[in-house]
Amino acid sequence: MKHGKKYNEALKSYDKAVQYDMKDAIAQVKKNATAKFDETIEVHIRTGCDGRHADQQIRGAVVLPHGTGKSVRVLVFAKDAKADEAKAAGADFVGGEELIPKIQNEGWFEYDVVVATPDMMGVVGRLGRVLGPKGLMPNPKAGTVTMDVAKAIEDIKAGKIEYRLDKANIIHVPVGKASFSEGDLTDNFQSLMGAIIKARPSAVKGAFIKSITLAPTMGPGVKVKVSSVTDKA
Repeated sequence: MKHGKKYNEALKSYDKAVQYDMKDAIAQVKKNATAKFDETIEVHIRTGCDGRHADQQIRGAVVLPHGTGKSVRVLVFAKDAKADEAKAAGADFVGGEELIPKIQNEGWFEYDVVVATPDMMGVVGRLGRVLGPKGLMPNPKAGTVTMDVAKAIEDIKAGKIEYRLDKANIIHVPVGKASFSEGDLTDNFQSLMGAIIKARPSAVKGAFIKSITLAPTMGPGVKVKVSSVTDKA
């Protein structure tokens, strides 16, 4: 893959093969974010899980103390009093059965997170084939299937992120923006890692966290020394 001049310049500023302490890695990844927009800082965590086994799956959510730096649009499936509660709590879209054709037939996806009350999951379940592949299906483990829709919306707007294994047993999640201070990125990163380490499936043998890489949207990634994170989590 061919990279631009700024990317290649960033590569020369550090040793890509070296694993850096957490704080040094965060400082370096901020330097690597040289695009004209405020790049997202993402963490990529390679685990020792085998996601083909149900008892080695990881899925959960954590509220980052300093948020993600991104404005999140929330769609809530609810009715009656719970729909009113969702609207009052700041949901961007609230509805029920009438939204099914809009999503299924018109490809409406102008939202980032979907929340549903348990009594609406029969309706939402019909959208599984559409929402599932996009990672938008509400899930109790992520706190997006709940009767407390106000709390769910509040947490999501405050910076709640969901984490899960991909097919390669890697977790990819944002921990903030390049404009964040090193301290805020460190707090967010530690909160995320603490949640993931607690979520370790008991069936996993050997090393749970195999490698950690921090990377800005457009710049090169920086390897993080696993022990510098796990010792503090």
